Amino acid sequence: MTKKELALEIIERLKKEYPDAGCTLDYDQAWKLLVSVRLAAQCTDARVNVVVEKLYEKYPDVEALASASVEEIEAIVKPCGLGHSKAKDISACMKILKEQYGGKVPSTFEELLKLPGVGRKSANLIMGDVFGKPAIVTDTHCIRLTNRMGLVEDLKEPKKVEMALWKIIPPQEGSDFCHRLVYHGREVCTARTKPHCDKCCLQDVCGKKGV
Repeated sequence: MTKKELALEIIERLKKEYPDAGCTLDYDQAWKLLVSVRLAAQCTDARVNVVVEKLYEKYPDVEALASASVEEIEAIVKPCGLGHSKAKDISACMKILKEQYGGKVPSTFEELLKLPGVGRKSANLIMGDVFGKPAIVTDTHCIRLTNRMGLVEDLKEPKKVEMALWKIIPPQEGSDFCHRLVYHGREVCTARTKPHCDKCCLQDVCGKKGV
């Protein structure tokens, strides 16, 4: 089985296992996803979802958040860790959205990468979830699982994993596939314990069972 064939098989099986998988960050507007993605660095999505509720109560739109001081934002987002740097990026990012984009989130990958605190992972998430464009989000689950499954080999750097996956994952499948890897990584192919290979829907095709 080639890597491309393996990828297609894994995609189909994960679709059946997690038919409704989607982004685990709560948002109802694009700019909120931008904020949450920045806060999610080295923090759980569950905690981010709780913290942003307080943030949006006080600052309900881009203009309000752009007008807030870094210190005011930091006081609320501190539970997510790295409070000052995250608050600084969020503040700068909202100011740019307000001043350059009329409060909207830019819709190209290149423009997203120019925003403070936005890297390839965040830009891909927004391209896929907000704009419905081809995207591959190489978070920790994606990197760990694709290495274990044998879709990539000994690649840990997010960009290298992303580039390798673009070659074997159909563009229209990338975003949902990465969301399903998050669910599978939390429930079955876990990081902190030995993976639960006995209850894995991929056990007969996985390239590195138990690794």
